[in-house]
Amino acid sequence: MRFEGTDRYVATDDLRLAVNAAIALQRPLLVKGEPGTGKTLLAQEVARAMDAPLIEWHVKSTTKAQHGLYEYDAVSRLRDSQLGDPKVADIGNYIVPGKLWEAFESERRAVLLIDEVDKADIEFPNDLLRELDRMDFHVHETRVTVRARHRPVVVITSNNEKELPDAFLRRCFFHYIRFPDGETLQKIVDVHFPGIKRELVNEALGAFLGLRDVPGLKKKPSTSELLDWLKLLLAEDVPIEVLRERSAKKLIPPLYGALLKNEADVQLFEKIAFMARRG
Repeated sequence: MRFEGTDRYVATDDLRLAVNAAIALQRPLLVKGEPGTGKTLLAQEVARAMDAPLIEWHVKSTTKAQHGLYEYDAVSRLRDSQLGDPKVADIGNYIVPGKLWEAFESERRAVLLIDEVDKADIEFPNDLLRELDRMDFHVHETRVTVRARHRPVVVITSNNEKELPDAFLRRCFFHYIRFPDGETLQKIVDVHFPGIKRELVNEALGAFLGLRDVPGLKKKPSTSELLDWLKLLLAEDVPIEVLRERSAKKLIPPLYGALLKNEADVQLFEKIAFMARRG
């Protein structure tokens, strides 16, 4: 199986190469990049291209590696024992499988997404090294070893909020999704908005890329925010002439709330506009 992108996902040559290399090497694919560049969507589209089940493990700050293996529900067992429920005799009734277990037991080769791995504690990636290497783990309460029926395709995403351990990085195939160039952005827009007026796209892309180039922005708008903005422009039927205006009063694009996500960036544009008017 080779990943070549899908009709809903524009994959660059280097991204396709990275996905196929990770599959060939049977190593997790670690994907980094700006938020909104399609890291999570990549795993979903790989699963769609492979016609494989997708198992998503969304990591939070409180997530532990053990949660991905299994959890022992001791509270439920205690409650059932107090009620005299006969199922308390089998501790296996209180073992709750995690996402990794689910991927291991899948009847078909699955795609396992471990999303935003850098949100968790620094020890989280290291605690998964053995399981991702050997594709098995031991359930101590039942003394059973769970082994993968089929080695899943593992996609791990990171927003680069913190450094990941070297031992973990060594076991992954790494790819950084760079922000798309103008041509790739055009293809992405065409996929999501087939038949959209070319003039509107050209003006919108020019305004969008110009906004990203403004020095001092705390958060540059991403691909997903561009798509949201285009959707709003179409919904509100914003005239192309409005996008073409480049006067000092129109430095901030219409419906900018889809692009600028904090007050500091809005104030920056207001300051630039004020300075331009004074000049």
